Amino acid sequence: MALIAYILLCHKDPDAVVEQAKRLTAVGDAVAIHFDKSAAAEDYARIRTALADNARVTFARRRVRCGWGEWSLVDATIQAVKAALEDFPRATHLYMVSGDCMPIKTAEYAHDFLDRRDVDFVESFDFFDSNWIKTGIQEERLIYRHYFNERKQKWLFYESIEWQRRLRLERRIPEDLQIQIGSQWWCLRRATVEAIMDFIARRRDVMRFFRTTWIPDETFFQTLVRHLVPANEIVSRSLTFLMFTDYGMPVTFYNDHYEMLLGQDFLFARKISPGATELKARLGKLYSEQNMDFHITNEGRSLFNFITGRGRIGRRFAPRFWENESSLGRERELLIVICKKWHVAKRLVQAIHEKVGLPVTEYLFHEEECDLPDLGGIQSSLSKRTRHRRSLMRMLFDFHETSRMVICLDPGSLDLLSDFCSDRSVTTLLEIDCEFDDDYVLGHARRIGLAGSQSGSEIMRQILPSVRDAIASESDALRDAGFDNFYRLRQGGTVEQNAQALMRFLAVPEDVAHELAQTPFLFD
Repeated sequence: MALIAYILLCHKDPDAVVEQAKRLTAVGDAVAIHFDKSAAAEDYARIRTALADNARVTFARRRVRCGWGEWSLVDATIQAVKAALEDFPRATHLYMVSGDCMPIKTAEYAHDFLDRRDVDFVESFDFFDSNWIKTGIQEERLIYRHYFNERKQKWLFYESIEWQRRLRLERRIPEDLQIQIGSQWWCLRRATVEAIMDFIARRRDVMRFFRTTWIPDETFFQTLVRHLVPANEIVSRSLTFLMFTDYGMPVTFYNDHYEMLLGQDFLFARKISPGATELKARLGKLYSEQNMDFHITNEGRSLFNFITGRGRIGRRFAPRFWENESSLGRERELLIVICKKWHVAKRLVQAIHEKVGLPVTEYLFHEEECDLPDLGGIQSSLSKRTRHRRSLMRMLFDFHETSRMVICLDPGSLDLLSDFCSDRSVTTLLEIDCEFDDDYVLGHARRIGLAGSQSGSEIMRQILPSVRDAIASESDALRDAGFDNFYRLRQGGTVEQNAQALMRFLAVPEDVAHELAQTPFLFD
């Protein structure tokens, strides 16, 4: 009978990792865990302590600091695979899962499913002919060397590609490999995994090549399986059910998706919403159940395409995907810094990022060139960002894998503030009350088109009071709106007063708030 060794890659939520490991091993399967080395040491220690007595759980001997899109994710997988092969000699299959995956079938069903077919399940399509990649760079993933991370070092990432293109530094793909691409959530037979381990020990050239490709977790195992295993022993599909929106982002599942998930011809599903506690509880009990019948309908993708398709042709029987769960999420907190002097807000949020570690995005609804990740096109213009603002924010929360995030808004954006504050998520506001001298007010008048560079001093003298009054009116409107969780940082305030405001806004210790309140040149 099949015995599955799950390869569990995770980087957060140690309690959930422990529960997942206990759940998967309760019926005789095994788990090999790689916990991101970048995560907190105490979180890893908690996992090791909680699972110390579980003989069906092992850990990667070497932990890796993981980054999205990098070789480090493949390296982490290899480390967990090595531990699984060594510690679980009776395992017949190795199955890749993450902390966001949950079973949608029983262990009994999964074992029978694998016993019936002596094949490997890995999504693998021709890299160049399949059109699998929907957004972003394509052949550049392979033919150029990637030493920078697109998410963390965006400018360097694309400059590196451009310079390699200019200098004609394209490299050749190993001649005996036909590069494949597909989902990283595979389920492979033990013999196949052992063949891959032997291959990578022999072929250092292949390892050197993949180490500097971009997003190799979508190509490495997919390519090697096709290279080593006869085609009739490969089923090009994942056993993990996941869907993507038009913007290339994973669809998230909620409490009311339970019956639909059980009807899919898959063994696991991802991503489950962090707030879907009822769904998690029901799926958590499912894996160890026995004698359950599953009526496979497989309507998940067709229903999703139908509903979103109705939106495109103007005949909507249900909300579009970005409206279906229109909230940012009850479990999330959006922290908004509001300031007319944009450079002051930017200086503060960068200090917050450095000292508190929260992800920050500056004036994304006001500056076209604001640094944003590729979210499938929704971020490409100010009008799109504003029109689909809640969808955009949900994508940013997902991208940063966080429940708290900071953004900047101009005080003239009362409509945006009202919309975010009416959301079911927690919205916390910090207004930075700056002082405005005549030079700043006149410069602002020029920026918004009330005056030109050649406007005479008499005209400028006449409009000065009106512009100053407009700025004051925006601030008054904010206070009159009666927003909850509203705090103020004042240029004329003392360090103690401003530290108290920051402490309440960020929910940080007093000493951290004092450091932020004394950020050098904050109001200059």
